[in-house]
Amino acid sequence: MRRAWTALLALMMIVTACPAWALGEGETDVEPMYALAAPYGFKLGAPLSFNQLRDAKYLNMLKSHFNSLTATNEMKAYSLLDERASRRAADGMPVMNYAMADKMVAWAQENGIGVRGHVLVWDAYMCDWYFHEGYDPAKPYADPETIRQRTEYYITQVVTHFEEKFPGVVYCWDVVNEAVGESAGEFDPADPRHLRTLRSGAPNLFREYMGEDYVAQAFLYARNAVEALGADVKLYYNDYNAFYPEKAQAILALAQSVDSYAQDGAGNPRRLVDGIGMQGYIGGYGDQDGCLDDSLIPMIGEAIRNYAAAGYEVQITEMAVRNFELDQAERHADYYVCLFRTLMGVNREGDAPLKAVSIWGLTDTNAPKGNYVYNLNSPYGGLLDLKLQYKDVFYRVCETLRQGT
Repeated sequence: MRRAWTALLALMMIVTACPAWALGEGETDVEPMYALAAPYGFKLGAPLSFNQLRDAKYLNMLKSHFNSLTATNEMKAYSLLDERASRRAADGMPVMNYAMADKMVAWAQENGIGVRGHVLVWDAYMCDWYFHEGYDPAKPYADPETIRQRTEYYITQVVTHFEEKFPGVVYCWDVVNEAVGESAGEFDPADPRHLRTLRSGAPNLFREYMGEDYVAQAFLYARNAVEALGADVKLYYNDYNAFYPEKAQAILALAQSVDSYAQDGAGNPRRLVDGIGMQGYIGGYGDQDGCLDDSLIPMIGEAIRNYAAAGYEVQITEMAVRNFELDQAERHADYYVCLFRTLMGVNREGDAPLKAVSIWGLTDTNAPKGNYVYNLNSPYGGLLDLKLQYKDVFYRVCETLRQGT
């Protein structure tokens, strides 16, 4: 009898210690979040890094609750481009190494999860050598035509690689990221697109060496690649602070200029941009000041409606509802619920323009104060804690989706 009681007590301890998603099938009443979101017409997404492929707990949570994922860095150009192989290429075109990205997309394919391709063209952290003659930083920068040829080849090859190797898994691409400046000196005030000229004082290398129309060119190359493949892959422009009215106006001006850039065989404008990716970093950067600001939630809803009115679908691509203070947990949960009610409400209207919500600040972080991850996602902004246990905010968001209110 004592042995049986001891075994039962041990089992109870194991069950209590396990996150709900680690229990056996039928042993938890926590429904998949993506299934709860499905009636409102949007996917639920999460981030994945290459190192997290070794984290069984994280992977179990991801495949239990999300039907979209985004590689944090591994599908970006600076991760895919191979400098040595590019220098040796007989045709002068860039060479890519897909080893890490392929393993991540293969995992998504095996688990029935769609992938957001992020990102084809982004000036931040872009390899300087890519823009030089012979890919050699010791040589001068190449002429614009050379950079256009390289970029067309790069975009075509990358889009084609993932579609042919993993058909239908990469369902959209962020073609260009953060091309709209917002701080003084980052753009020409006379340009309604606010096309970025500088980032933190450094020049935008794509604009500098490929040309003023590099955004439109990138979308044209991507559209040509998708059409040649006959693939159902949507093309997005992605940016941060995309729900603030002035930035949103510039983003719309940029998207509309891209959509008037090229013509079809009949002389009609070719639609190159399918949607706008709104990076959803909400609240202060690095401290609580500006966090959990109620005025931002209706602003987000209005931005989605305005993009939709211009003919664009929308995804929230990197959402982090920031919270830097532990004692604000209940307020943080209230805020998350209000935000999801707004997103659900938008998709009850018209043609449900919001197609996906990717939660970047998915877990709390123990990064040191002032660290980039600390500032970006915040220490107490997650739906899950540091041990990947569900927080109250997770359950409340699930209940909001379940009840529809």
